[in-house]
Amino acid sequence: MEWTGARYADVPTVEVETWIDASPQRVWALVADVGLMPSMSSELQAVEWLDGVTGPAVGARFVGHSEHKDLGKWSTTSHVVELEPERVFAWAVENPNNPTAVWRFRLEAKDGGTKLSEWMQMGPGRSGLSLAIDRMPDKEEKIVFVRMREFERNITATLEHIKKIAEDPPAGPDIGTES
Repeated sequence: MEWTGARYADVPTVEVETWIDASPQRVWALVADVGLMPSMSSELQAVEWLDGVTGPAVGARFVGHSEHKDLGKWSTTSHVVELEPERVFAWAVENPNNPTAVWRFRLEAKDGGTKLSEWMQMGPGRSGLSLAIDRMPDKEEKIVFVRMREFERNITATLEHIKKIAEDPPAGPDIGTES
């Protein structure tokens, strides 16, 4: 785990990585399926592609519905900003030119399996967290620190779920493998 930044204006980031005993094709099939992500998240509740799109492509949009005990319920529109099948999948939340957050999965074939990392950047655009900071500017560093630690825990849990599914596929046709 790597975490940098202390204030919102610092555009803090966090990154977690794991090694998965499965091919990049298998891992990619899971990472690229945004509809699967709510089953791996305590915060993200549902995701739908917009504009008739059914999968990731640069410029494609999806809406995510989230819920947090302290922040309430909200929905955001994300824009796919980087896509290299079996290597990189990234999206910017809300305005791609001034996002409230950016999320990125990176895959790398390594040691007969896949090194998978998930990275996120908070800001630079204003988000729901900005409202809490506006109300308590003297606590900005603590607010940002607590939220980044939540992201770290959530990302770690997501990667653990992906690893478990990729390494223990259900019986029947295997997703993301060649026949």
